[in-house]
Amino acid sequence: MPLANGPTSSIRGRLVAASAVLATVFGLGTVGYYLLGWYNLGKGTWSLGDCAYMTVITLTTVGYAEILDVAHVPGGRLFTSVLIFLGLGTVLYFASALTTFLVEGEFQHLRTRRKMKRLIEELKDHIIVCGVGAHGAAVVEELVATRWPVLALDRDPDRLERMKELLAGPDVPCMVGDATEDDVLQEAGIERARGLITTLPEDRDNLFVVVTARQLAPQLKIVAKADKPKSADKLRKAGADSVVTPSFIGGVRMVSEMIRPQVVEFLDLMLRDRDKNLRIEEVVLPEGSRLHGKPLGEARIREKANLLVLAVRDSQSGKFVYNPGPQLELAAGMSLIVLGETESVQTLRRAAGRGFDPTSAIPVQKRE
Repeated sequence: MPLANGPTSSIRGRLVAASAVLATVFGLGTVGYYLLGWYNLGKGTWSLGDCAYMTVITLTTVGYAEILDVAHVPGGRLFTSVLIFLGLGTVLYFASALTTFLVEGEFQHLRTRRKMKRLIEELKDHIIVCGVGAHGAAVVEELVATRWPVLALDRDPDRLERMKELLAGPDVPCMVGDATEDDVLQEAGIERARGLITTLPEDRDNLFVVVTARQLAPQLKIVAKADKPKSADKLRKAGADSVVTPSFIGGVRMVSEMIRPQVVEFLDLMLRDRDKNLRIEEVVLPEGSRLHGKPLGEARIREKANLLVLAVRDSQSGKFVYNPGPQLELAAGMSLIVLGETESVQTLRRAAGRGFDPTSAIPVQKRE
């Protein structure tokens, strides 16, 4: 399990500082003895090896016999005395920092593991992302930006750390493990999960994850990445609800840049806007919604939640109604395709079950 950055980094910094101080004192002692011998007895009288050894036994105060005749060198005993006092403080500081790193660092590691385990056990209706390489890290970033509960799973702890640095803030639940193993997915709470996205580097690994996940959670929505187009059909037959081929999407994007650049720029700016966090989202009206049977105009979605309804999909026919008018009658199971800020979308999702009260305002994140 990845370690938290704060306390562990502080402990590591103290150890590095203590090591630097110790190395500096050791270097000064070695050079000091060498220069004393050179100045008083002639060049090469005391070798660097002997000077280094003399510095070591002086700093550690082990009490071995002096191998350098400092008693008959002017300033030799004074220099040794100063080195002893410096060495006592430096060695104690280094030993303290090393002990802290070994004891508290391990304690912090264990505490972080326990905290992360409790956090994972409390997750519900979350999305498991298997593999946080180039594609997986982008998936996690988008899920975090749109306020979906997510669990990042990868066998390489370094990749998880890089992903957390990329997010630069949100504390995403992370888990180290092989997503192709049953017990790892079970520990990730696959039975309680809303969905799973697998973005492992190899198509065969993604295929294995899809088969395993479908067996463990038949109701789970699974989205898989396929590098090779011919792997897409295999992944769907194995149980994936959707398959995304990055090479195909990349080709479509290149064409879009050529023939509809303004649309591409609009979507890019919308996705990259860190302040407003605009997205095109879907909101499903649940059973028992008070919006059931009401015209779209009376729902006052634009006024109350600051969302633009772009389209509506009927749950029975599966057909889309684009730019629906205010007279369109809403029904349970219907999907609303809306454009707006993430916080407003979450507000609409929470309110969809009970409907809007026209006499009270629903708190949403205001645009600036």
